[in-house]
Amino acid sequence: MVKSELKIKAIENGTVIDHITANKALHILKILGLPDDETTNVTVAMNVSSGQIGRKDIVKIENREVDHNELNQIALIAPKATINIIRDFKPIKKDKIVLPKKITSIIKCTNPKCITNFENEPITPIFNVVKEYPPVVRCHYCEKLIKTEDIDKQFE
Repeated sequence: MVKSELKIKAIENGTVIDHITANKALHILKILGLPDDETTNVTVAMNVSSGQIGRKDIVKIENREVDHNELNQIALIAPKATINIIRDFKPIKKDKIVLPKKITSIIKCTNPKCITNFENEPITPIFNVVKEYPPVVRCHYCEKLIKTEDIDKQFE
C-alpha cells in the first residue's frame, strides 16, 4: 500500500495564519468575512498535527493582508496564532498575535443589564484583558468577567 500525502499549495501573495487553536479556523473565516467572493482563494487545514501545540488549524488567504482590527479579533479566538505576510512566495513578515490590553467594539458584554446592551445608550463596549491565555476579559462598565467559552459563542 502506498501512502499518499496531500500538499497545500504555496500562495504568491497574501496572509497565512498558522498555529490557530484546533477547530477554530471557521471562526476566523467568519471574523474575516471569508470567503467574500468567488475570486478569493482560501485554503483551510483543520485539526492537523503540530509539534508545538499538538493539534492546530491553518488558514491561507491569497491576495489579502489582515488589518490591525482583524488581528485583535483573531487574538481573542486564537491567542497563540502566528501571522505570515507573503509576497512573491516568500514570507516577508512573521509575527505572533498579541492580545491588546484593552479591547473595543469586538465583542459584547454578556451581562444583559450592562449599559452597553441598552439600545437607547450608544456606548461602545470596552474590555480589559485579565488573562491572555486562555483569554479572559472584564467589562469596563459593569466589571463582568467574560471567559473564553463566552467569547467563542459570539463568533459562532
